[in-house]
Order: sequence, then C-alpha cells, then structure tokens
Amino acid sequence: MGSEAAPQARIGTIVWQDLTVPNAESVRRFYESVIGWESRPEPMGGYEDYYMQVPETGDSITGICHARGVNADVPPVWLVYFAVADVRQSAARCRELGGEILVEPRAMGDSLFCVLRDPAGAICALYGPGEASHAAPS
Repeated sequence: MGSEAAPQARIGTIVWQDLTVPNAESVRRFYESVIGWESRPEPMGGYEDYYMQVPETGDSITGICHARGVNADVPPVWLVYFAVADVRQSAARCRELGGEILVEPRAMGDSLFCVLRDPAGAICALYGPGEASHAAPS
C-alpha cells in the first residue's frame, strides 16, 4: 500500500507508514477500537487492504495490509517509508554498509520502494521516484 504517499516528498522525510499482517481484517478492527481510527477498504484483487483514517478529517494516515500478493514477503512490523532520491542506489548503498534488502526495489504505482534491515536489525522502507522519473529527457 502506501500509494497515497507524495511522490515529490522531501528527501529523508517519512512519507507513509503501514502494517502488513496475515489477517488485516481483524487487526484493522483492533486499531479502530483501540485508537479510534476509521477505515476505508482498498480493493487488491480478491481481497481488501485498508487505509486507516482520522475520524474528524477523513485523512488517510496509515495502511493495514494483508501479507499476500505484492506484500507476501513484507515483515509484520509498523513499517515507515523514508523518501530517497533513488531507491535502487540507496538499496545498493545499504548492502555496502552492512544492511540487508528484505524486499528488492519494485514498483508501487509510479514510484519505487524497497524494504531493508539496517546493521542494528531495524526495518524500514525506502520510497522514491519510479523508473520513468529517472529516464533521460528526450
């Protein structure tokens, strides 16, 4: 999920966060009850993930996703997405510095993202412009 994140976000800022779990339906209901969020379903082709929203404004502030389809290999953690200039370059630099790429760079709408584990074991995602954004001007 995270497709609502701003593709032109400032480098280094948190642009989205979500949680990927085996049963998004029950976890969605848990957070609605505990925090007071409302949810909006997002069709995923045979099932629904959820945008969690602030009741007063309807602003989507996070996602709760099923660990299937494109999210099958995403770990069950609250995952923050940091804006970077080039996801592939940042992923390569992560490896060089002793980190591990858990989810290889891949498309999310018109953008790219990947999931990494830093040398201390913390997990986060990188988010940035898609392949077309890096193409040379014609």
